[in-house]
Amino acid sequence: MFASLTTKLAMRKVGLSSDALDFSSKPSKSNDGSVPGLDDLEESNSSWPAWMSTKKLPLTAQAWLSPVPPPIPVAECPKPGDLAPLDRDRQLTFGGGRPVIVLFMRCVGCAFAQKSFLALRELAVKNQGRLTCIAVSHSSREATRKWVDILGGAWSVEMVIDEDRAIYAAWGLGLGNVWYMFNPTTQIQGWKEKGWLGIKVADSLQRTGSFKQGAPLTGASARAEAGAAGVGSLPPGAGEGPSTVMGNKWQQAGLFAVDGRGTVVWSAKALRADDIMDMDAAAAVLGF
Repeated sequence: MFASLTTKLAMRKVGLSSDALDFSSKPSKSNDGSVPGLDDLEESNSSWPAWMSTKKLPLTAQAWLSPVPPPIPVAECPKPGDLAPLDRDRQLTFGGGRPVIVLFMRCVGCAFAQKSFLALRELAVKNQGRLTCIAVSHSSREATRKWVDILGGAWSVEMVIDEDRAIYAAWGLGLGNVWYMFNPTTQIQGWKEKGWLGIKVADSLQRTGSFKQGAPLTGASARAEAGAAGVGSLPPGAGEGPSTVMGNKWQQAGLFAVDGRGTVVWSAKALRADDIMDMDAAAAVLGF
């Protein structure tokens, strides 16, 4: 069956009908001029069979595919002394007198992102009322909520959802290259880590169907719960490319410290997928 289908696809790609080499009978066509068999396997306006769509892959597999680009170009990563970037939907605001630490996470279910998030949560609890700690996720609202709940909740950390990665791009965080992911150090650390929760999160979403619903984000920031612009809505291009529910494995992580005037005083971009963001260093620059 697969050999026959492969042959038909190959013939179609070079411009031959599926029965062009069948000399045992005359080719038949339907009234609308389509070729029976192969045409029935294909989606309308597509050169590939419906079952070969990336949407048919498991959510965890789609996270490894090349995502739709963010709606804005990836800017330069802000350096100490720069004003904190303004994102398109103004989900992140600074300059209100309180210092802020912003963690951009790699993706939901990542063991390395988990370590950074837990360190941020601990820092937020210790300095509650004096320091604002924000974690930005480019996974969906539902996947982020499930992952955070498994980890025990957000506590004092404000959660911001950036499914189309526009905020990541504004802060200079794009996609890593092959070395970023598959260098020896990352691979070794990956085997050592036990906090891989992607499958658990994806199974929960698929079992309950919650990723299709607009459920509120447990433990999210007041901004997200109030329905800030873009949160919970489908990002531009959501119908194209692989699913954004679980985020993307290639996304770069980052950590930034911003003072009360809105100036970046410390910044770090992950050089490898296994880089754990240094919360102590970021807090120390702010005097914590």
